[in-house]
Formats: sequence, C-alpha cells, structure tokens
Amino acid sequence: MRSRIHLFGASGSGTTTLGKAICRELGWRHFDTDDFFWVDTDPPYTVERPVEERRLALARELAQAGRWVVSGSLCGWGDVFVPEFELAVFVRLPQPERMARLRAREYRRFGDAILEGGALHQQSREFMEWAAAYDTSDQVSRNLRKHQAWLATLPCPVLELGNEQSVEASVRQILAAMRV
Repeated sequence: MRSRIHLFGASGSGTTTLGKAICRELGWRHFDTDDFFWVDTDPPYTVERPVEERRLALARELAQAGRWVVSGSLCGWGDVFVPEFELAVFVRLPQPERMARLRAREYRRFGDAILEGGALHQQSREFMEWAAAYDTSDQVSRNLRKHQAWLATLPCPVLELGNEQSVEASVRQILAAMRV
C-alpha cells in the first residue's frame, strides 16, 4: 500500500477533511500545509512563515511519521517533497459549492467578526476574493492552471477526484488508489 500521500486542490475543495478521514481510517499522521505555511497569530492566517523554516518543520514531521497524508498546496514552496509522494490526489469541486463551504467555514471559525463592521471583515473578504479567483485567474498565488501544470510534473501516480460525492465515498476511492 502506498503510504505517503499528498492531497491538494483549491481552498475549500475538501483536502483537509479527506486527509483527516483517511488518517483516522488507517491510524496514520495527517499534516495540513496551513500549519506550516502560517505563523500562529491572533487573528490567524496573517503572517507567512519563511519558506525554509516551513520546509524544515514539515520535513521533520514527515520523517518521524513514516506513513502520512499531507493536505493543502505544496506547489512551489514544497516541491522538495515531491520525490516522497507515492500518490497525489488532485481534488476538484465546482466553485459555487466550494465558496459556500468557505463562507460557512469562515463563519464557524470567526463568527460575527467577519460580518460588515467586524474586526475581521476586511481580511475575510480578501480571502474569499482570493479563493474565488482560483478557477479563472493566473494572478493569485494558488490557481487552477498552476496546479494543473504542477500535476503534470509529478513522478508518482495521480488521482483526479471530483469531490461532489460524500466524504466516505471519496475516502474509499482514495484508499483504492493507494492499494494499486
């Protein structure tokens, strides 16, 4: 069975949810790239960790874990980990559903602070605009064209997964690809 898996896609596509579900099923370690990309701040997601620092931290964790799933985008800053991948899963979700998930997640995380006049309104609005541009813009740091180009360079097997199905069905599909 393949034991070093990378799940990636647009923000809100479900990579973290799927990664956690796979790791619960198998008893493996799950790592979310956001935990390495961002410095722990209040409010969160405002200060990027230096590239070399995040690489070293993730490398340490992966070496200790042995069997792992990394969810989120490593494209660019995490290219050094590509040789470790035994399977890559590119998760896609139609933009309207993805954006609805993100709006709900933003509210769960930050509550009324993201509403008009709230302390995090501007930050949340900018994040949502950035996330919405994934499918159509080359101007944002993480975008569909960049992911597709990166996908074509990966030396491991790749599963492209439309994530409109249940988490359980997606996990079964990924586990099947891991066993091939």
